[in-house]
Amino acid sequence: MESKAQRNVSFRGSEDFLDIELKEPVNHAAGYLGVREALKHTFKEMGVLRSMRSLLSMNQKDGFDCPSCAWPDPEHPSPVAEYCENGAKALGDEATTNHVDAKFFKNNSVEELSLLSDYELNKFGRLVEPMVLRAGSIYYEPISWNGAFELIASELKKLNNPDEAIFYTSGRSSNEAAFLYGMFARAFGTINLPDCSNMCHESSGVALGETLGIGKGSTTLEDLYEAEVIIIAGQNPGTNHPRMLSALEKCKQNGGKVISINPLEESGLVNFKNPQNINGWIGGGEDMADIHLPVNINQDIPLIKLILKKLVALDQVSGKVFDHKFIAKYTEGYDALLHDLAQYDEKELLGQTGVSKESIDKTVALLANKSKIIVCWAMGLTQHKNGVENIREFVNLLLLKGSIGKPNTGTCPVRGHSNVQGDRSVGIQHFVDKGLNERIEKYLGFTPPNHEGLDVVGSMKAMYEGKVKIFMCLGGNFLMAASDTEFTAKGIQNCDLTVQISTKLNRTHLVTGKTALILPTIGRSEKDMKNGKPRHFTVENSMGRVKQSKGILKPASENVMSEPEIIANIGRAYFGDTHPMDWKALGADYELIRTQIDQVAKGFENTKERSQGAGYYLPNNVRELDFSMLPNGKAQITINQLPEHHLEKDEYMLMTIRSHDQFNTTIYGLDDRYRGVYNARRVIFMNPDDMKAVGLNKLDVVDITSTYDQTVRTAHKFKVIPYNIPSGNLASYFPETNILVPYNHFASRSKTPISKSIKVRLVKK
Repeated sequence: MESKAQRNVSFRGSEDFLDIELKEPVNHAAGYLGVREALKHTFKEMGVLRSMRSLLSMNQKDGFDCPSCAWPDPEHPSPVAEYCENGAKALGDEATTNHVDAKFFKNNSVEELSLLSDYELNKFGRLVEPMVLRAGSIYYEPISWNGAFELIASELKKLNNPDEAIFYTSGRSSNEAAFLYGMFARAFGTINLPDCSNMCHESSGVALGETLGIGKGSTTLEDLYEAEVIIIAGQNPGTNHPRMLSALEKCKQNGGKVISINPLEESGLVNFKNPQNINGWIGGGEDMADIHLPVNINQDIPLIKLILKKLVALDQVSGKVFDHKFIAKYTEGYDALLHDLAQYDEKELLGQTGVSKESIDKTVALLANKSKIIVCWAMGLTQHKNGVENIREFVNLLLLKGSIGKPNTGTCPVRGHSNVQGDRSVGIQHFVDKGLNERIEKYLGFTPPNHEGLDVVGSMKAMYEGKVKIFMCLGGNFLMAASDTEFTAKGIQNCDLTVQISTKLNRTHLVTGKTALILPTIGRSEKDMKNGKPRHFTVENSMGRVKQSKGILKPASENVMSEPEIIANIGRAYFGDTHPMDWKALGADYELIRTQIDQVAKGFENTKERSQGAGYYLPNNVRELDFSMLPNGKAQITINQLPEHHLEKDEYMLMTIRSHDQFNTTIYGLDDRYRGVYNARRVIFMNPDDMKAVGLNKLDVVDITSTYDQTVRTAHKFKVIPYNIPSGNLASYFPETNILVPYNHFASRSKTPISKSIKVRLVKK
């Protein structure tokens, strides 16, 4: 990995085992345990009084938006607790009183720090002053803000071509920061604007754009309450989006049914103990999934094709299973789909799914008589070679049932980070949008590039090949979030300058370019003051609503700066005061930024007033049953091929998952109580019969290898845990297993990595 010119840093961190403890998986989500763990974490990180004050303000109309997931807030949030366990952990993690300053970096070299685990790195606390890692040095040292801005501007001016710079965006940034960042990159001359969507929901955006005309979901939060059926596919709400369970609870109490489609039966979809109800404390809670379909990894298309075949047969008898008026008026491709379905054998489809015939027949009987259907999904559908096709197949089901564009129906991709959808809405995208470019030229006064930029995969490859000199990150932990960790690390190290705008220390601060900058920024929960006056941000939730976010805590340091102000200062340092965009004024006054967003970003209007309180929804053509932008003005029913994996006899299919003590690449703790794993992360979940067949016992140590294009990648030292997972399937935590995901294997058209369907072998140690 290293050359003599590179620092001797580790991209893996510690591979040592801890004292693992196994217990029975917990059969419910939230409840007393959830409250206890939430308060335990925040009290430890923030203190009791700061914790309670902040928790009471989180997700409130005049408070700040949760820094964790993008699940929407209800119209009338609970005044006591509109947050979940993982949201509380995210708050405690961000607002911790532990700080990382110049003294810390003087005493700890990047080489020494790189040997620690991601969990240990995160626990050091908040970054509180700008730091620089000079070429040839292994120690960060302080740098003034002006010095940092001038260094960035100087390096940008050295480039032979603007496309030698990459500007990556994480989903934690605000609309204002993301907008300025995207406009700076364009004004500089590139749309190398990869973002975390490329690694997660890009497949959703592509599939929904192709079939329905907009790359966003069509449901609102209130739609879930009275849906007749909610399908949750490839998603674990109990860990990843816990507040979703409250919406599912309301659906169940109104007579709705829940279908879970996932290789693992996750605790949150078994039972939910709502801590805001007495039943959640001393009662039995609410049973969630009426039907659980333990599908083999990435066999969702055969599953839905089989369900559709059976529904077709019922419809041919009664003519009442599908909404034929809706199909005729709003869709195209129905006859072609029927012809496609007729080509498949039911027994062969059933065998691919790994699901019992009885469970599928029960699902078909439920869907046949329902029309208010919502499909929710996450990475379990998107991160496959056929991720786009997975989603299109579920859209087929909704279109045939007429379950689109009506109350209590529709598509519900559940986004990960809190403003990842907002980033894309305000212009963080690597592809050319002619209308956006025209508005930029008209209202902002400069001509943006009209050639496509680099997405995450393209950025990794370009850095690896030495074609990129500057890599800047607005938040995130790119090294550990991206696929093919060793490949990505080598690419980052090829850069002349890497810049991280961050709140917490992570591995991407340690595996760097020749020169590296850390620019510390304020957190979502902190006050953003300018000249004694408070400022606020706006964000967009997973269902397209834009609202204000106002921090309440004192910033971690007087020497941290807001993201918009950091970007504006970079803009001013590079362009001076002669550019059409007034960077100095924009960094000081966010209302000026919002005015420009309203002018340039599609659907934003009068954001200053409309974003107050509950906020406002951006336009959504599906909700209006407007498909005029699609061929023949119709929603597209599509033909999707079955997945092809061609496993060798000794290969398994591995999916990467989160533990209950993490959010994305941020590790809060080392326990996964829902799955019964404590004080460990280097574990792999395996079917007990599969273990017996190859002579593996509980807690045996294995290396995991993946072989693609004659290249063998290895994740070292994992302990095997017997678990209720379909035979031939494995699961293990990311980012530890991201090293196994080849950078050049990804979803067609979306280029989302295949993190949920990796062909692997196990090598016993």
